[in-house]
Amino acid sequence: MKMATKRITQETFDAAVRENIEEFEMGPEEAVTEAVEQFESQGRALNALSALINGQPDLLDTQGLKLLVTTLDQNADAADLICSGIRCIRHACLKHEQNRQSLVKAGVLPLLTGAIVRHSRCADVVREASWALRIMTFDDDIRVPFGNAHDHAKLIVQENGGLKVLIEAAKAFPDNPSVLSELCSTLSHLTVRNEFCQEVVDLGGLGILVALLANCNNHQDLVKQVLSALRAIAGNDDVKDAIVRAGGTESIVAAMTRHLASPQVCEQSCAALCVLALRKPENSRIIVEGGGALAALEAMKAHPKEAGVQKQACMLIRNLVARSQAFSQLILDLGAEALIVQARAAHQDCEDVAKAALRDLGCHVELRELWTGQKGNLAP
Repeated sequence: MKMATKRITQETFDAAVRENIEEFEMGPEEAVTEAVEQFESQGRALNALSALINGQPDLLDTQGLKLLVTTLDQNADAADLICSGIRCIRHACLKHEQNRQSLVKAGVLPLLTGAIVRHSRCADVVREASWALRIMTFDDDIRVPFGNAHDHAKLIVQENGGLKVLIEAAKAFPDNPSVLSELCSTLSHLTVRNEFCQEVVDLGGLGILVALLANCNNHQDLVKQVLSALRAIAGNDDVKDAIVRAGGTESIVAAMTRHLASPQVCEQSCAALCVLALRKPENSRIIVEGGGALAALEAMKAHPKEAGVQKQACMLIRNLVARSQAFSQLILDLGAEALIVQARAAHQDCEDVAKAALRDLGCHVELRELWTGQKGNLAP
């Protein structure tokens, strides 16, 4: 019984006992036993439901969704129940736009952010709630032409203080890469507007991200998620400069060099540097002088079959020289042309970005006219 109730606060448990005594006229001993069984059975039922709807979100109707929201609302202090309930919500929302919209209308968002704040020291709750918030911003249901992903992200940030909640939560888990990965991933999904990117900086989030990249370099998944978050907030031109001033470029290059064997880290590193260099000649200079171009070319050599790595590296090189032609020869001397030509030949996705990179490097590029505008005979 102690195992079942260890995360339920005394206040919540006492309230359940009091209700059993006052409303159901039980004796003190019976009321306590009934309360224990009540919390135990609720946790078995939610775990069973979670397993049932995992991969089958259509099984829950509107009434079932409202029941989940009510369960979270009425058991806000019970960490185990909250964790199980949020897991149900997460499974119900994956690849199911209607369930997402129904739960948002039913008031699930403040319950999810509230759970992180209330149980800020409970890794399981913070991880589950962060994951659930992120799924609310997905656009992964092929049955609907478009979803409310952007609107849900706005609601989480503007009406529920989502960015502050996540950043504050990160401070409580400096030595938990798993929780930090979830928080960073959700952060990157929420920064969908220019002002949200700036808000992350204003709340101290940039300092946390750069510190994580420097101090948690051994944890590959966390590094990948931090890079993704930096890439997301760098969509704001002012934030680009703030990242560079905070030493972000050096940390990104160091992460790519350390995890050169990981295509995911290489791709995200190149993507982040690519955004930092966009329309920013001074940032391009810092990236090139800090070894960013060399690291990107090493990544291309290490992952010739990974289209994502090749594409992002080509885009990075193009951005580095687009407004800073002085770097072209230096990058060509590192062997860029052959690697870009190779990427163009191997991956159809790289065709346009490879041509753009070669063109801006001053290399000869054969440009084909796909259509000349002349009339022709369409008869077979």
